[in-house]
Amino acid sequence: MILKEIIKQAENKMKKTLDVAHHELNGMRTGRASASMVDEIKMNYYDTPTPIKQLATINASQAHLIVIQPWDASIISEIEKAILKSNLGFSPANDGKVIRISIPQLTTEKRQEMVKLTKKLTEESKVSIRSIRREANEDLNKEKEDSTLSEDEVFKGHERVQELTDEYITKIDDLLEEKEKEILQF
Repeated sequence: MILKEIIKQAENKMKKTLDVAHHELNGMRTGRASASMVDEIKMNYYDTPTPIKQLATINASQAHLIVIQPWDASIISEIEKAILKSNLGFSPANDGKVIRISIPQLTTEKRQEMVKLTKKLTEESKVSIRSIRREANEDLNKEKEDSTLSEDEVFKGHERVQELTDEYITKIDDLLEEKEKEILQF
């Protein structure tokens, strides 16, 4: 039972690391409009920091245009201010009903810079995955020392933890490859 708990705990941590990497990569600018670029921006709504996605419909129906349609038109200027404060470099324009954000094309230099940033972010995720592997292996070794697990169980545990590590690092590599293609696409 202890073996399964250690492996399950390691797998859950690795999944969370993958989810964080996926979320961070989705929020990166690629030159193509994506609703995820702005949906986590928060604004003050009745004295509560609230993500824009909870207050409006966000669409990216065109390659270089994000359209935000608030459910309450009275907050349109507040959403616009929050977008400007977000430091994403967007210049929103509103017509009183919707906010339009034109996404400019990225220069080749900026695209290469974004790829470097993407690689750095995914490498940090891989380091995190390896750290989780190390912690799980240490837990397995501790259980062996405490005579809770046999040597065979610990060996099998180490193998399973390594399989999980390889699986999640491959998933992170796949995310990197997908994001690189998206960034470098003209």
